[in-house]
This record gives sequence, structure tokens and C-alpha cells, in this order.
Amino acid sequence: MKIKDGFLLRQVAGQCVVLPVGGDLDLNMMITLNDSAAFLWAQLQSDTTPEALVEAVLGEYDVDKATAERSVDDFVKMLNDNGFLV
Repeated sequence: MKIKDGFLLRQVAGQCVVLPVGGDLDLNMMITLNDSAAFLWAQLQSDTTPEALVEAVLGEYDVDKATAERSVDDFVKMLNDNGFLV
């Protein structure tokens, strides 16, 4: 899984914001990400797996595996539900 083409992560007024780019701009697809979500977004720029995302979170943050798995699952579900992943 990875992020679909057509979205850019940018810093706007000190916040990480995902913006749609291209032909039909749907500003409803604009989202603000906290630091850990922006970290996961960056990991999803190339094809990866939920397991690899959990390992990346464990390497970056001081959290236990259950917390990392729950965070990854929640974030991936939100992205999937809103059409950001392929």
C-alpha cells in the first residue's frame, strides 16, 4: 500500500497539511496531520506494509508494540476510508 499520486504534504503556518494537486481539486481532501501521522505519511510515499509501518514507528517513537499497531491501524483505516491509498 502507498499514498495515491495527487497529494502533497506541506508545512503551512507551522502545521503539516496534505493538499490535493492536479486537475479536479477537491479541497475536502485536505487534511492536517500531527507529527506521528506526518511520519507515517512519509513512510507511505513508497509501497509498504502495515508491519513495516509498525516497525518504523517503534524505531522512531518510544511506544510499545500494541500502541504502535493500534496507531498504524487507525491511521491506515482513515486513509483507506477517505481514498488516499492505493
